[in-house]
Amino acid sequence: MTNNQANGAIYENRGFQQNEERPSPYMVQQGIYPNLPQHIPNYVAMSPQINTHHTVTPGIPHTTGQKKGIKKRHLKYILCSALCVAVILVVVGILLWYFLYYQCLLGKSCRSGGKCLSPSQWCDGIMDCPHNEDESQCFRLQGANSMLESYSSDNQMWIPVCAENWDDNYGEAVCEHIGYRRQDYVSYSQTNAGSLASKGYMKLKVGSHYGSLIQSQLVYSQSCSSRAVKLQCIECGQSSAAPSSRIVGGTEAANGAWPWQVSLQIYDQHICGGSIISPYWILSAAHCFQTSYTDPDRWMVYSGDVSLFKMRFSVGKTVNKIINHEKYDTQTHDYDIALLKLNTPLTFTRTVKPVCLPNTGVDLSAGRQAWITGWGALYVSGPTPDRLNQAQVTIYSRETCNSPQILDGRVSQTMFCAGKLQGGVDTCQGDSGGPLVVKDGDVWWLAGDTSWGIGCAWQNKPGVYGNVTYFTAWIYEQMQNE
Repeated sequence: MTNNQANGAIYENRGFQQNEERPSPYMVQQGIYPNLPQHIPNYVAMSPQINTHHTVTPGIPHTTGQKKGIKKRHLKYILCSALCVAVILVVVGILLWYFLYYQCLLGKSCRSGGKCLSPSQWCDGIMDCPHNEDESQCFRLQGANSMLESYSSDNQMWIPVCAENWDDNYGEAVCEHIGYRRQDYVSYSQTNAGSLASKGYMKLKVGSHYGSLIQSQLVYSQSCSSRAVKLQCIECGQSSAAPSSRIVGGTEAANGAWPWQVSLQIYDQHICGGSIISPYWILSAAHCFQTSYTDPDRWMVYSGDVSLFKMRFSVGKTVNKIINHEKYDTQTHDYDIALLKLNTPLTFTRTVKPVCLPNTGVDLSAGRQAWITGWGALYVSGPTPDRLNQAQVTIYSRETCNSPQILDGRVSQTMFCAGKLQGGVDTCQGDSGGPLVVKDGDVWWLAGDTSWGIGCAWQNKPGVYGNVTYFTAWIYEQMQNE
């Protein structure tokens, strides 16, 4: 965290290495296209051979050899045409298989290059994929009020779930389906679907029971005598202390203000930040866990205090598994997100709580004010504080971020930028993986994880963050599979 003034000294923020610096912006690489070999057909038209060894009577035309030559030519033409048609059919068949089945243009594949399913087979309550992924992402929470939606395979859209005949048993089952533990379930209630009611509702069938897939027990209806289901799968996003409203640069945070912030350490040395999203799961940045940092046994997770010194006297949590996003690019820092699964769950207290993963429709748009936290350097290659720092920043549109004078096209859809264009407020080395949060509906939502930047707090060089909204489905998928 840094609160350098824009007109102060200029520092260079080099790539994330073993010295805890944030990664540098990617280098644009030119594609190299090899010259394709010129293919020369392997066939040559041959003149027909005419038999000249027959006896010919003078003055009488002799046509026997000519007729045989014509027949042979016709036969060759027929065979050649048939062969060409067969080759064309094989090629067309291969192309159809590749684009319609392998690429699955008219549907969706179970895995990349896996079994191709039609759109109506997703979330129909029948497990068609080998790993059941066709039935794994069939529920989502909408908006700051966490209204439950189900994907309708018939309508091929997300539709609110009607609260008729709903109870906590169904609520627990859906939360477990999304990726949470049943023991973390809080409650269900009812909420107004608002304009989304125009889509209709997904309602429980008469005689539904808990034992089978919930999506197989839902049927589309144009009306609902009740309201929509509001679901709380985990108690999250609640701060125990309000941040100061007077922050301009980075200042020290109070205990309990950001209870989801953790310190990821190796041999009692703070390396990166992270965010608690459930008792077992920490969200951070993939660039923190490269090269010699991939071994989960080396890492310890500390939480519950704003002082690194005090946390050294507490018992940290060991890491069972590190899951980097499979598409993470070390050059561009695209897909810069990682999950850590702990060996034992965290115990939630006043100063240890999870942040909420962003629901679909939560307002994280450009112009929103957000908060960043971390134990990072106070300036490039500068000292790191003992106490957690906090600062308020502005989220900018991707168009603004990618303008030539700012980040010049380097911000992809898996990222966004935030900070102060005038400079002076930013994350810095050691803040990597830590949270950027936005408050909406009295709840704090995890909008980003600290990824990379050009320097720290430079004018027109806001920090870049992993776009957690883009990764929500991936996060829940990992939680389901583990």
